[in-house]
Amino acid sequence: MEPFALVIHGGAMVGPSSSLTESARQERIAALHESLRRGFELLAGGGTALDAAIRAVMVMEDCPLFNAGRGAVLAANGTVEMDAAVMDGETDRCGGVSAVMTIKNPILAARAVMDYSPHSLLCARGAESFARDQGLELADNSYFQTEERRQALEEALTGKRFEAARSLGTVGAVARDKNGNLAAATSTGGLTGKLPGRVSDSSIAGAGTWAVNGVCALSCTGTGDVFIRNATARDVACLVEYKGMPLSAAIRTGLDKVAKAGGTGGMIGLGPQGPAIMDYNTDAMSRGFRQDGAEPFATIF
Repeated sequence: MEPFALVIHGGAMVGPSSSLTESARQERIAALHESLRRGFELLAGGGTALDAAIRAVMVMEDCPLFNAGRGAVLAANGTVEMDAAVMDGETDRCGGVSAVMTIKNPILAARAVMDYSPHSLLCARGAESFARDQGLELADNSYFQTEERRQALEEALTGKRFEAARSLGTVGAVARDKNGNLAAATSTGGLTGKLPGRVSDSSIAGAGTWAVNGVCALSCTGTGDVFIRNATARDVACLVEYKGMPLSAAIRTGLDKVAKAGGTGGMIGLGPQGPAIMDYNTDAMSRGFRQDGAEPFATIF
């Protein structure tokens, strides 16, 4: 039996991570370690890969340092609209929400869509109404907004140079539990200055999130519209499943296709066997990994 494991990302970054102060870098690395700790606790206690991936993502949604949940970037109209998705490799089922504005933890709403609805993706007011019916915690949109994100929007809208490395991107987690089951979870605030109602790859199974037992679990970050057009997560899984390509090579192939189409980004992945994969074609990617019997690892470079 392969050791149980958890891999996380806090987003691919365009712009050198050296633009972060040392204190800011350490603060973000500490947040990654907390995400790993909370998710890995579940795996070590015999919990499922799905529960562990969701818990790890929730930690980052609750942290204002990441572009998900509290701290998500602002759309062009000054509001926060969030997307999230989960996929359970054991059942091949998925759930997602998109363009939600009041759900405190969108990743929990994505799971509720998977578990308690006949659908795979709910959007906007319909998703929020469903979350309310499921008893999920709601928050005013102002809860998600931070001064840093307001400043980033202002700079983006006025055409000033703004360093994307300061606003770490989409968050995600993939996990392998003691029974060998795989799962993936992804959450994002999308793009600074995006059009209201824009849907990201993070909420779409096969674009930014994928997990199937015996194949792989994947979570993506980057130029979401390119990931959607390339069905990147599903494409990578197909390279593994049907061509027998090693997961590391399949992820690199997927990122090369994204680059050829004019996008950038990164991807984390786990297979039923083998090590964690954390690859990107940007300047840096916030990421971390923990496996049974090994010390946790987290970095931003």
